[in-house]
Amino acid sequence: MKEQSLGEFEELVLLMVAALHDEAYGVTILENLESKLNKKVNISAIHVALKRLENKGFVTSRFGGITSDRGGRRKKFYVITSIGKQALDAHYQVRTSIYQQIPNISFNS
Repeated sequence: MKEQSLGEFEELVLLMVAALHDEAYGVTILENLESKLNKKVNISAIHVALKRLENKGFVTSRFGGITSDRGGRRKKFYVITSIGKQALDAHYQVRTSIYQQIPNISFNS
């Protein structure tokens, strides 16, 4: 099977799904990413990324119970799969190995 690619925004969403574990759904992912990135994120972008990650097998989803505060709609929760964790691990290793190649010099003016 061909290895699935992982875009930068998808990686951030996948990291947040993993960090939130069983409490990851669109709004919690959005709020936590906005907090960490210190900028606004579009909820539609979150949903598109989650759909792509699910299609790639990096996350699975389940529906929560019906609640009156959501007008009878159920939350869709996401959890990372073992394949998703392997993808994050691979990206982490590549980024770390490149970062460690930066010479130990001063960048102060």
